[in-house]
Amino acid sequence: MSRHTRVILIDLLVERSEFGHGGNQEVVKPIAESGPVEVLLVTPQMQSEEVGVRAQEEGLVRISEGDVPNWDYEYQFWEECGLEMHGNDVIFRRVAMPLNGDDALMREWIRAIKPDAVVCSGSRRNVTMWEEWMSGGGSLLRCSSTMGIPTLGICFGHQLLCHSLGASVERADSMSSGVWDLALNSHGSTDEIFASRGSGDGGAPVALYSHQDHVTTVPESCLLLGSADHNRVTAVRVMDEEGRALPAWGLQFHPEAAKARVERAFEWGHISEEEMVAFQREHDGVGVLNSFASVIHANIG
Repeated sequence: MSRHTRVILIDLLVERSEFGHGGNQEVVKPIAESGPVEVLLVTPQMQSEEVGVRAQEEGLVRISEGDVPNWDYEYQFWEECGLEMHGNDVIFRRVAMPLNGDDALMREWIRAIKPDAVVCSGSRRNVTMWEEWMSGGGSLLRCSSTMGIPTLGICFGHQLLCHSLGASVERADSMSSGVWDLALNSHGSTDEIFASRGSGDGGAPVALYSHQDHVTTVPESCLLLGSADHNRVTAVRVMDEEGRALPAWGLQFHPEAAKARVERAFEWGHISEEEMVAFQREHDGVGVLNSFASVIHANIG
């Protein structure tokens, strides 16, 4: 029997099921092409401090409804669910994570969990409107990325990763929602996360954006890969102390926002008609997620 690829997913859009659980499935789908996957969903924005302490002491701690006192009941709570993707089993399990923000303790927890990858989703929260739980989330991203574990920060996840590594994040006067080309620099054009040729001008990746916070400086430990017209620090890669590339990226756009997910989100009233119109152009998110899945499996192998 094939081993399960274990992914920690910081699940921050629980209350928006198509962009939350639906988006999570889009992230996991290419990973599952090579075998079964176990997805450990952490919701630091909703869990109690007490269960976070238990996770620090015990490692893998499954959570029940009583452990998430801040749960948003726009989406029903469940502890576990199973799906089949590409003929392989995919199990989503809700677990607790430490919230203390202590990197040394976080590394201990990560070593106990032994993830093959860490992903942080987008969120309706904002780094510029800091909440206490973000210290724990930032510590998880900072530690996983610098430990050489394949790590992907999407939208808010990109902002939290960059902030945790020392970047500035600022809030714009208005939202940026649309599908636009991403201009890759010389580093980005040869980076494995953009291995698939894009559908934009000159083969540029086309990406879907929906955000108001912007990363405005590149962390010292990161390499800028590309920029959009409305957003300079759009894609970064984390480097080690010797300047070698680590398998960790921050992306301001939403590669998981598949067209069918966007249309269903509009039907359910989760996005506006204006946003629906802005998101009509096809984008190249699938290629980016395929590349990230390839990195995960290469890292395991």
